[in-house]
Amino acid sequence: MSTKKVEINVYGAEVLCPSCVNLPSSKETYEWLQAAVARKYPNQPFTISYIDIFQAANCEEEKKEFASRVVEEEMFYPVVVINGEIVGEGNPRLKTVYAEMEKYGYFAI
Repeated sequence: MSTKKVEINVYGAEVLCPSCVNLPSSKETYEWLQAAVARKYPNQPFTISYIDIFQAANCEEEKKEFASRVVEEEMFYPVVVINGEIVGEGNPRLKTVYAEMEKYGYFAI
């Protein structure tokens, strides 16, 4: 099975989600996730982006629309999306992220 490059998007904001007060910030979660995925799947292609849900005006249309959806639907952020699938909301679990990555052919080294 070949590895398909995945795109991981972390949607969040500077201000903590009201229900997520004791959790890391969205930016901290993005940095933590980036490091964890790179360690688990070294030399395997993926991109990871942080999108501020309140500052998404300059993003591509799809990301801008999803950022608006996070706000309108009052999702718990950060929201982690892999190739269009929501895999975590509020306090994403690495196990869930890894399981989604492995669907695309990623394997731990």
